[in-house]
Amino acid sequence: MEYRTEHDSMGEVRVPADRLWGAQTERSRMNFPIGVGKETMPKEIIHAFGILKLAAARANAELVPERMTGEKLRAISAAAEEVMRGELDGHFPLVVFQTGSGTQTNMNANEVIKNRGNGIAGKALLHPNDDVNMSQSSNDTFPTAMHIAARLVLEDRLLPKVGSLITAFRRLEAENEGVIKSGRTHLQDATPIRFSQEISGWRSSLERDAELIRASLGPLSELALGGTAVGTGINAPKGFAELAAQKISEITGKRFVTAPNKFHSLTSKSEIVFAHGALKALACDMMKIANDIRWLASGPRCGIGEISIPENEPGSSIMPGKVNPTQCEQVTMVAVQVMGNDAAVGFAASQGNFELNVFMPVIMRNFLSSAGLLADSIGSFEERCVSGLRANRERMEELMGRSLMIVTALSPRIGYENAAKAAHLAHEKNLTLREAVLSLGLLSGEEFDSTADPEKLV
Repeated sequence: MEYRTEHDSMGEVRVPADRLWGAQTERSRMNFPIGVGKETMPKEIIHAFGILKLAAARANAELVPERMTGEKLRAISAAAEEVMRGELDGHFPLVVFQTGSGTQTNMNANEVIKNRGNGIAGKALLHPNDDVNMSQSSNDTFPTAMHIAARLVLEDRLLPKVGSLITAFRRLEAENEGVIKSGRTHLQDATPIRFSQEISGWRSSLERDAELIRASLGPLSELALGGTAVGTGINAPKGFAELAAQKISEITGKRFVTAPNKFHSLTSKSEIVFAHGALKALACDMMKIANDIRWLASGPRCGIGEISIPENEPGSSIMPGKVNPTQCEQVTMVAVQVMGNDAAVGFAASQGNFELNVFMPVIMRNFLSSAGLLADSIGSFEERCVSGLRANRERMEELMGRSLMIVTALSPRIGYENAAKAAHLAHEKNLTLREAVLSLGLLSGEEFDSTADPEKLV
């Protein structure tokens, strides 16, 4: 492999000749061989750095044009846009488990943009610290990248998938409006319910989860950029924080504002914790929905069997013909991972001392993992399971006819204890509930039929 020599404040470093990073990136690459190839900094963070470096350069060009000249702005802008679009992803090799402020990733961005910008300019025009990092610190850029990346993944990737699944459930509600089945509580028979009502519970849960995620977007719109090293804004020109946030809004098409208190925004990660709490809520509901569906689809002959779901692949290497609810299983595994990620996010956000949280890379590794996994999981679940879900109406009617919990409707007429006596008798003697009530002389057949009509109970 061919190398070139780069230098930083600590001296010279050999860097692979075909890579755009510089000395500080290479030192980090050598000093943190932890999860290499598996735990590199999420690309969403790298792309967010492209956005914020572009915005910072534009703001500096307006506020300190004598330092951020038009020539420098053009070179930084062209290189930062390539970072933002993911065209330079191969030049960001650093792992999550580095310095807790993300300093080396910030310098990775500075060095890549400097070298690419110089290549575009055709001369040694840019310095990574003096020009690309102008008016910034790792301590305010990494928190800014966190909020940009979080908003983009939630709004552009996850929420559309949740909305699509909501639409699919709404369609199933309409298709099953008149279908009555047995309800279940504690895994035991309960009073009747329309299948559309059961589906509406799934749909409404997802709608509420989407509301909770949207509620987190406002706090995530506040950016630390402009706080620089400790929140005082040292080395940043007056108005930089506000103008940089405006430029980020223009680049992303989403409203961002400068954080009102930079001492908070550098050290507290409460906004990310809150947003990940909404992801955990979504994971909990997805776990419940997937479990409901695989229970209702259990069988095909020895389970509940009230619904059928698509058969996507063989389910056993030894049992011919077996098919499993695999899409439900992937959802539940993703939910478990998100719940684990939430613990990591919470612990990490509680750490750090004085003016800085130093667990930021691992916070975003887990946050972006959760959001991405949920988006992929929900999309696959809708396409490969929910879209083909069908009610087995004959089975629902059969089980509804055998349910003893219709007796609940008789309590106002014959009393709780007589109703319980009838239910126990029916179960013990394998009678229908109607037969048990009539044998006890509690109601006439006509009275039973008019009182225990399932249509009236839903």
